[in-house]
Amino acid sequence: MKLKDKVAVVTGAGGGYGEGIAHYFAEQGAKVLVADIREDAANKVAADIGGDASAIHVDVTSGESTKAMIDAAMDRYGKLDILVNNAGTTHKNQSMLEIDEATFDKVYAVNVKSIYHAAMHVVPVFEKLGGGVIINIASTAGIRPRPGLTWYNGSKGAVIAITKSMAVELADRKIRVCGINPVMGATGLIDQFLPGEDTPETRAKIVSGIPLGRLSTPLDIAKGCGFLASDEAEFITGVCLEVDGGRCI
Repeated sequence: MKLKDKVAVVTGAGGGYGEGIAHYFAEQGAKVLVADIREDAANKVAADIGGDASAIHVDVTSGESTKAMIDAAMDRYGKLDILVNNAGTTHKNQSMLEIDEATFDKVYAVNVKSIYHAAMHVVPVFEKLGGGVIINIASTAGIRPRPGLTWYNGSKGAVIAITKSMAVELADRKIRVCGINPVMGATGLIDQFLPGEDTPETRAKIVSGIPLGRLSTPLDIAKGCGFLASDEAEFITGVCLEVDGGRCI
């Protein structure tokens, strides 16, 4: 088990990629704090995992709430090895001019400012513990943006740049920072990402641009995170791994 005796916090773990990451990490031996703004969903995932998994309500757009999440991990498990910044949101696929300011602000608060809050509160903890791993879930949208998702694409481009900059700045503190760039997957937000209605024909159009011929799954993303979080990747930092079936080639 590549994560045996590790402690991990996964945000947005009440469903989708985050749920998959939480389950996989637990299977690999980690103790997992399942964090989500939907407390009921977080509790269900933690109960499904069982063992040493536990849940917490978190609003990643709030520094105070993020601090409480990190403090809870330390209080419950006595240490922290891995933070996965997975919580994210988007706007409906449509003209960039049709996205209102409130929606724009929400996308950047959840996707970008959350990483600021996380860094402010987890880096000092990792420094005291002698190191740690931060994994930011970005997107292929930050590398090969699709029309209709301009502001979302920009937020994920920011995540990629921040990940690389954090990796350089924190390397001398033994804190590794990596990213994952998933291609579109059948998560709860897929109807927002798709250009038009969620139909087999629309999905087929997206799949046609993925050389390996399918959408991503939570397990695909979880396995990438599991590798980057493990000691197998001890000399890897600043990498934003494309888990995309060849989409970005």
